[in-house]
Amino acid sequence: MVWSKKDLMALGALFLCFLLLAVIVQSLLGYPALSPSPYNSYTLQAMAWRKGQTYLDANVPHLELAIYDGRYFVSFPPVPSIPIYFLTFILGSEVPDGLLIKLYALLSLLILFRFLRRRGTSLFRSAFWAFTICFSSSLLPLIWIGAVWYQAQVLAFLLILGAINLMEGDHPLPALTLYALAVGCRPFHVLYGPLLILLYVLRKQEAGVRLKAIALRLLPGVLAGLFVAILYGVYNFIRFDNPLEFGHNHLPEFSFQGGTQFSLRHVADNLSSYVFSLPFEESAEALKLKPMGFSLFLANPVLLILLFRSVIDVFRKRLGLQQGLVLFFFFLHLFFLLMHRTFGGFQYGARYAVDLIPYAVLYLALRQVEKHSIIETAVMLAGLGMSIYGSLMIRII
Repeated sequence: MVWSKKDLMALGALFLCFLLLAVIVQSLLGYPALSPSPYNSYTLQAMAWRKGQTYLDANVPHLELAIYDGRYFVSFPPVPSIPIYFLTFILGSEVPDGLLIKLYALLSLLILFRFLRRRGTSLFRSAFWAFTICFSSSLLPLIWIGAVWYQAQVLAFLLILGAINLMEGDHPLPALTLYALAVGCRPFHVLYGPLLILLYVLRKQEAGVRLKAIALRLLPGVLAGLFVAILYGVYNFIRFDNPLEFGHNHLPEFSFQGGTQFSLRHVADNLSSYVFSLPFEESAEALKLKPMGFSLFLANPVLLILLFRSVIDVFRKRLGLQQGLVLFFFFLHLFFLLMHRTFGGFQYGARYAVDLIPYAVLYLALRQVEKHSIIETAVMLAGLGMSIYGSLMIRII
């Protein structure tokens, strides 16, 4: 796809809208945009790498550090430390992770715009839907401070959108490499790989390409993804003597305080809190936004639109195989997230639901609906207002 002058102007307008939003909200929050976050686990890990260590020199009580064999480790998958590692050679331990996470969000916006334009969506609709899909969601409140949890989710969001866009452009090698890196931010993103491959195969078969040729085209990307997975396994083994252990199971709350990170017992409570719960609760004075989250469909209205349109497609008997695959992996991913003890904890809406937004992107793109109803437009705009409000009302510092 060749960028036209109008496309470049639209990209510039999106950048300015994002910049205006970021300046206003960051100013109202009072967070320093250029200072490191106090939750800078990934920077600490990068500095440890520079000394040839996979562990930190000492405990940092306010961080979620894994404890194993008397040493302290960052308990999250390692990929977000990679860009920070290179930045430390310029900035040392003062990497402005809050600025970095905004860059991830901005790149996500621009990639989504390109994807929609490639699908033939009009200029204005591509800009509107790219902006609201990204920021009328639980993603927006994550970008104001570069805390460890938020970095992992926003970078994973960026990498998966990049993988989707590259697969659409018939570039499976870089696409599956980005996908594999996303798994190193959010392990359940492993579910996106089979889906992207299946959609690619079906699309190529519809175009008349033979299965053998498709397999040969995919092979380098699959091998690259497996190589990245092997690197994760080696890193995990070096740290925890287990190639599948990123570190969360060695947090004190799970290793010796009796907590259970993933369990079917958590599903019912999480369904109540993060699927059916309303955004507000009564306080002594008035209604207030729930600080421990609410329905993921209300916090991320594009997921509500996904649900609504999929129900219509089922009743009208127009649900195709590709759309059905997207829905299957969406609900499978959601089920695994509902098994987690907290679904994200203190947050606006449902933080883990950010991981599910790319399924909505895939589904709505497959339906190839150019027109969107006034109701859907209003819902997305209302979601943007709510996410801005939530950014201001629920703060971790």
